[in-house]
Amino acid sequence: MAETKILDRSQIAEEYKWDLTPMYASDEAWEAELKDVDVLIEKLPAYAGKLTASPESLRAFLDEQEALERKLSNLSCYASLRRSEDTRAQAAQVMTSKARSKMVRVGSLLSFVEPEILSMSEEKFKSFIESPVLKEYRFMLEDLWRSKAHTLTEAEEKILAAMGEVASAPREISSMLQDADMVFEPVQMESGKSVEVTGSNYILLQSSSDRELRKKAFESYYKGFKQHINTFTATYASSVKADIFKAQTRRYESARAMSMAGENVPASVYDSLVETVHRYLPAMYRYVALRKKILGLDELHYYDVYAPLMGNVDISYTFDQAKEMVKKAVAPLGEEYGKIVQKGFDERWIDVMPNTGKSGGAFSSGTYDSAPYVLTNFTGTIDSVSTIAHEMGHSLHTYLSNQTQPSQYAHYTLFVAEVASTVNENLMIEQLLSEDIKPEMRLYLLNQYLENFKGTVYRQTMFAEFEKIAHEQVEKGEALSAEYLSELYKDLVQQYFGPELVMDEEVKYEWARIPHFYRSFYVYKYATGYSSAVALSEGILKEGEHAVKPYLEFLSMGGSQYPLDSLKHAGVDLTTPEPIEKALQKFEQIVIEAEKVYEQLK
Repeated sequence: MAETKILDRSQIAEEYKWDLTPMYASDEAWEAELKDVDVLIEKLPAYAGKLTASPESLRAFLDEQEALERKLSNLSCYASLRRSEDTRAQAAQVMTSKARSKMVRVGSLLSFVEPEILSMSEEKFKSFIESPVLKEYRFMLEDLWRSKAHTLTEAEEKILAAMGEVASAPREISSMLQDADMVFEPVQMESGKSVEVTGSNYILLQSSSDRELRKKAFESYYKGFKQHINTFTATYASSVKADIFKAQTRRYESARAMSMAGENVPASVYDSLVETVHRYLPAMYRYVALRKKILGLDELHYYDVYAPLMGNVDISYTFDQAKEMVKKAVAPLGEEYGKIVQKGFDERWIDVMPNTGKSGGAFSSGTYDSAPYVLTNFTGTIDSVSTIAHEMGHSLHTYLSNQTQPSQYAHYTLFVAEVASTVNENLMIEQLLSEDIKPEMRLYLLNQYLENFKGTVYRQTMFAEFEKIAHEQVEKGEALSAEYLSELYKDLVQQYFGPELVMDEEVKYEWARIPHFYRSFYVYKYATGYSSAVALSEGILKEGEHAVKPYLEFLSMGGSQYPLDSLKHAGVDLTTPEPIEKALQKFEQIVIEAEKVYEQLK
C-alpha cells in the first residue's frame, strides 16, 4: 500500500473511530462519576475488623468492593482509551493520572483485607465458604486461602510492599539506559548514505531486504550493548536477587515456584515445555536451512534470521474487505460467534485508522460494563487484516466471559490471554491458504506462519530456559557475571537455531536487550498459549462442532477456574506434552509445505 500522509484525528470519518459514548456520554460525565466514586471509597475502611464477624458481613464487604472496582475500572479504562486516541492530549493525560490516583488510594485503604481473611482458623474459614451467602465468592476465597502459608503479618506485608519500588529499580535502570542514554553508531552504507540505529528501529532494520544494512546495524547495535554489558549484568543480577529475596521471604522453594503459584500452574508444565521443544529442535534447524536456501546465502548469520523471504506482497485491502475476510476466517466458530463479530463492527468497537499522536500497534481493552474495544492502525496490508482478527479474538474472549460470568470471575489470567487471539489469527492464515493463490503469496503466508512459531514458541522457550538457569545459578549461591550470562545465552542460541547458523560474537550480548527478563517467569506463557491455540484451531478445522462447543465454553469461563482446568475443558491438557507436540508437528508440516512451494518457484 502506498505511503500516505497521517491525518489529524479530526479529519478521520466517524465510522473509523470507536464509539465510547456507551461508557460515558462525555468527558464531563466521566468527571462527575470520578467525584461520585469517593462516596463508595469512604465506606470500605469501616469494614476493617469486621470481615470475619460473619459470612454476611464478609459478603456485604465483597459486594461493596466489587461495585467500587467496577466503577474504578470504567474510569481508568475510559481515560486510557481517550489518551490512546492522541497521546499528546493534555486533558486525557490528566484524566489518566486522576484515575490512577484513585486506584492507588483504594489499594492502600484495603491493605487490611487479605490479612484479616487469612487470620481465620481453617475450621472457621471452611464454615464461611460452605455458607450459601458466600457461594458466589467461594472459588475466589479458596484461591486466596492457597496463599495463606506465604502471607506475612500485616506489618511485614507493608514492608514488602514498600520494597516493591526498590525491587523495580533494576528494570527501570535497564530501560532508561537502553531508551534514553545509549547512542548507537550510525550505519555508513557503501552508497554513502548514513542510517541511524536506535532501539526503536533496530528490528525494522533487521527486517530489511538489504543485507549490508542488516549486518552493519547488527554490529552497531550490539557494539553498544557490549560497551555497557557490565551495567546490564548488574541490573539483571539485582533483579534476579530481588526475585529470590521475595520468594524466600514468602517461604517458596524458588522464585519460579512463587511466580507460577498465582495461577496454580505446577513447575512440570514449564519443564515439559522446554523438554518437548528440545525434542523438536530438528524442525527448527530444517526451517533455518530453508531460510538459508531461499535467501541464497553461503552462510546464514544472526542478522539474516528476520530477513524477508518474499519481500512485501503487493496487495492492499480496504477496511470493508478486511471485515469480510475476518468474518470468513472465523466462520468455523459458528453463527453466534460471527454475529458477535458483526456486532463489534456495527457498534464501532474498533478505532481503525492511524492518526497523528495515536498510540502505535494494536490492543483490545474494555471493562465488565463496556464493549471490548479494539485499537488498530490499519494500513491495508495483510498484516493489518490479521491484526484485526487477532484483536477481535481478545475482544470476543472478553465479551463471552463478561456475558457469562459475574464480575468477580470475568477476568481471565495471562496464562490463557493469547489463546483466543492466536486461534483467530491461525484461522485467518488457514483460510487464506485454502484459497487459490499464487505460489509467491502462499510462500509469504507460510513464512508468516513459521515466523509466528519461531518467535512465540521456540524463542520464548529459549528465553524461559535462560531465566530458569540464571535464577538457579543464584539460588545455588553462585554469582552472575557478564561472561557467564553472555556465554549461556550464546550456547542457547546455538542450540535452538542449529548448525546452519554462523555464531557471530555479537549474538551473546542479545540477552541484555530483552525487557521480558525483568518480569521473570512469564514468557513461557506465550509458548504454552500459542501451542494451545494451534491445537485448538487444528481441532476446530478438523472436528467442527465437536471441538467448537468446548472451545466457546472455554471462552465463557473467564477466571472462574484455574487456567489449566479451563484449557482442559477446551481439550488442551498442558499437564502432558501432547499440546506442545501437536503444535510443533504442525510447525514441521508447514516447513515441509514451504519447501515444496519454494521448489515450485525455482
